[in-house]
Amino acid sequence: MESSKFDCLLFDLDDTLYPSSAGIQEAVTQNVKDYMVEKLGIDKSKITELGNLLYKNYGTTMAGLRAIGYDFDYDEYHNFVHGRLPYENLKPDHVLKSLLMGLPLRKTIFTNADMVHAVKALSRLGLEDCFEGIICFETLNPTHKNTVSDHEDDIVFVESTAATTNTNNNSGTQIFDIIGHFAQTKPDLAILPKSPIVCKPYESAIERALEFANINPQKTLFFEDSVRNIQAGKRVGLHTVLVGSSHRVKGADFALESIHNIREAIPELWEADMKSEVGYSGKVAVETSVTA
Repeated sequence: MESSKFDCLLFDLDDTLYPSSAGIQEAVTQNVKDYMVEKLGIDKSKITELGNLLYKNYGTTMAGLRAIGYDFDYDEYHNFVHGRLPYENLKPDHVLKSLLMGLPLRKTIFTNADMVHAVKALSRLGLEDCFEGIICFETLNPTHKNTVSDHEDDIVFVESTAATTNTNNNSGTQIFDIIGHFAQTKPDLAILPKSPIVCKPYESAIERALEFANINPQKTLFFEDSVRNIQAGKRVGLHTVLVGSSHRVKGADFALESIHNIREAIPELWEADMKSEVGYSGKVAVETSVTA
């Protein structure tokens, strides 16, 4: 794999730019469960099974809730789920900042989370100046978009986190019993309702993000902690780096125990830069030696 062909690094945020030991995702999971009980009135005894099914089949619990018929304000959901996270667990990461700043490549964040969370997390990590942009929930789910669409030309980047309440095709009155559906001997996946929310790990969401940011997948390294997101990224042509494990799974070109291991695991990123610098100096040196 020729490293010189990379011109962009695409990073997931949570559990990728910081370790899972920070406890952020654990808190997110609990807050999502609390939202389902407190705001949507879902029976507490069904939360774990329902959440697992939604996450598995729709990419995020939020996308799954909207798919099966729950109607709620996206801002309210994000404020509830991210509003009381232990952000204090995230500390400035000077080592990672130095590594990122030392790479003369485009660097972009691609997260399923909302903009407020992304900005807050990057700020706590001291990495807000390391990236040219953030592709987030609002990017792929603009305020005007409230239906499932196959059109790729209606994407409008939304700087703010304002998101209106969307009306599902189910009108919020009929809830699809996904637990009962999968309790069947041979559940028909084809009849699962579609979600209006665009998110990883769907290939269409990744392709939309790449198109939005004008990123060529063939020249991009995609850093993710999620195996299924890595595999989806691989299917759309991205070069992939699994973060959080040294075990290289199917679909991953590289595997890093920690994002701090990027230089050891992918030294050619720096070598390519060194060669380009040396290439210029070397040419002058050769000319000098010849004239001497």
